Amino acid sequence: MPEKPKLSRRAVLGGITGVAAAATVPVLAAPVAAEQSHRVGQPTFYSCADWGARPPAWNMPFVPTPPNRIIVHHTAFPNVDDHSLEYAFHNSREIQDLHMDVNGWPDSGQHFTNSRGGYLTEGRHGSLSALLNAHGMIEGAHCVGQNRQAIGIENDGSYHLGDQPPPAQWDSLIAFCAYVCFQYGIPASEIYGHLDFNSTLCPGGIHDRLPELRQSVQEVLDG
Repeated sequence: MPEKPKLSRRAVLGGITGVAAAATVPVLAAPVAAEQSHRVGQPTFYSCADWGARPPAWNMPFVPTPPNRIIVHHTAFPNVDDHSLEYAFHNSREIQDLHMDVNGWPDSGQHFTNSRGGYLTEGRHGSLSALLNAHGMIEGAHCVGQNRQAIGIENDGSYHLGDQPPPAQWDSLIAFCAYVCFQYGIPASEIYGHLDFNSTLCPGGIHDRLPELRQSVQEVLDG
């Protein structure tokens, strides 16, 4: 796969003709982030426009208060060996189609998606702009009771049968969580799995590694 960028759900698994450029929107850090001694680098993100998202059926409410936690998910779809950016875009379109056409939601339910190749794509429209500007959040549809206060990230794959995320995906998850924590002033201790709030197997074996994830994110925040 290409050299890893410095730092770019529910239910999921068509072709692409080109590769879009990564989002490079300037970051306007929230005051709480600016007070930290160590600045966390921005991962490379690919916006809804980059992966060819459909327009949302309607715009979801903007929540002006900042999120206070991150919730980790897995898609529970087969663990594909295609770790390319093209497949990450394909996967994002499949997620959106399923969430809109089967679930009846207006858009993808999760805020962001992390591919098995470690590529980060925007899920629900507006989520990337809110994150990069550290200004509020878009209401999600990834975890009952948490959709107006928690950023949801889907990790493509099935991790409830013993498999673990590939190294690129795990590293990308750490980078993503660290950046979100930095932007919004969220403590690394406020990273959870879906099953912490709802009756579900999600995020599979990733849930057992949440202490490791929190520690790794804290190390990034500490510099």
